[in-house]
Amino acid sequence: MMKLALDIKLFDGSGYMGFGPLGLETMTPSAAPSLFAVFISSTIGLITLIAIIWFIINLVTGAISIIASGGDKQALEAAKKKITSGLIGLLVTIFALFIIGMIGWMIGFPSILSFQDLFSKLIIK
Repeated sequence: MMKLALDIKLFDGSGYMGFGPLGLETMTPSAAPSLFAVFISSTIGLITLIAIIWFIINLVTGAISIIASGGDKQALEAAKKKITSGLIGLLVTIFALFIIGMIGWMIGFPSILSFQDLFSKLIIK
């Protein structure tokens, strides 16, 4: 049976509720740091994946532009610049993760990119 948008009940008298189960209904407040850690780790992983895909796209389009330049020095230079900027972006992303890890180690959080460990140290028990 198909539900219409107007048939979805979003308020049950005690508070607002979502469209369906999110997996958070049974979560206790003490589990919030681990959920936040998973969110941050997933976000960092997604940003890194996007940077890698962007580099590959720039590499392929730059290589095609080099092939198609036909001896035109301006087109060749633009293609080289595209490949170089893609590589610099990838390196900046990788070095940013390395620098964050190094800063965390220097301030006493050796596993700063492991957010679950970080939040378990910061939470007052």
